[in-house]
Amino acid sequence: MKLGIVGLPNVGKSTLFNSLTKAGAESANYPFCTIDPNVGVVTVPDERLNLLGDFYKSKKVTPAVIEFVDIAGLVKGASKGEGLGNQFLANIREVDAIVHVVRCFEDSNVVHVDGNIDPLRDIETINLELVFSDLEILERRIAKVTKTARMDKEAAKELTFLERVKAHLEEGNLAITLETENEDEDAWLATYNLLTAKPVIYAANVAEDDIADDGENNSHVQAVREYAAGQNSEVFVICAQIEEEISELDEDERKMFLEDLGLTESGLEKLVRASYHLLGLMSFLTAGEDETRAWTIKIGTKAPQAAGKIHTDFERGFIKAEVVNYQDLLDCGSYAGAREKGLVRMEGKDYVVQDGDVILFRFNV
Repeated sequence: MKLGIVGLPNVGKSTLFNSLTKAGAESANYPFCTIDPNVGVVTVPDERLNLLGDFYKSKKVTPAVIEFVDIAGLVKGASKGEGLGNQFLANIREVDAIVHVVRCFEDSNVVHVDGNIDPLRDIETINLELVFSDLEILERRIAKVTKTARMDKEAAKELTFLERVKAHLEEGNLAITLETENEDEDAWLATYNLLTAKPVIYAANVAEDDIADDGENNSHVQAVREYAAGQNSEVFVICAQIEEEISELDEDERKMFLEDLGLTESGLEKLVRASYHLLGLMSFLTAGEDETRAWTIKIGTKAPQAAGKIHTDFERGFIKAEVVNYQDLLDCGSYAGAREKGLVRMEGKDYVVQDGDVILFRFNV
């Protein structure tokens, strides 16, 4: 999963990126890797993995990972190349979802580019640049399809759809709010790879005083939540300054620090939960003496396709899946004990994998 972090200057975007990637690197066995100066890979916090790793005395524990891309340079005029905007807009096209950091804190020492704090205005500034960039994509596609629309019925249908999408964006709407009418339209929309069709998670960056109550008494946060509700988007409240402090601590110190603040989870954990929910993702697990590992799949994935996440041969030669819930396995004390109680099931090709399933795939190629 690849998430692009966007936002205006001085909203805490880079502070958040640096904190999340550093925290993710220190909290797990999977090595943090810097792919280039603004890309980092972090592990997905998952307590189940550590429990299963201890249970099997695994030589290796491998969490799922998220790739974060710190996308800079989004200012007014980005779609026209201001602030190297075109380059950074191209980076957004490669991500699965957008994490939009919005400033919801007052601080006279940190100047806002527009002079005052107004998260909805900031969101509109970024969204307009994404819309302008998408309109350029649509206009090029319209020009191409128009050439064949007179001779080709399918092209004519797509042209009608393109004009509808364009009108939707010109009214200031995002492509993700467009209601498609059939599978053809879904397929066409996917091929355009529009920036405004990507799911968005709004990270409301607040002062330390507002983090304990999750921004309930912060009017800026409430405004962001109301806006996001109409966009089918997720919102999580974070204090980038606190996350920066947390990233410097080891695991035990981190837990104590969070408890002192009245928090049950870090910003990274909040973001992972929001992104998994927004993208409809979950994890199944494989476990044994050699390795315990988490695999990220779409909710609703069937057993053969889940097997394919491990290796294409597993899907191609799928026979059966031995499945047990991770908590049932731990409670029984052994795999044999879980089997004796009938908690280990043999599932076929139509089985829909559930979050927390521990699976052993049987295959033959």
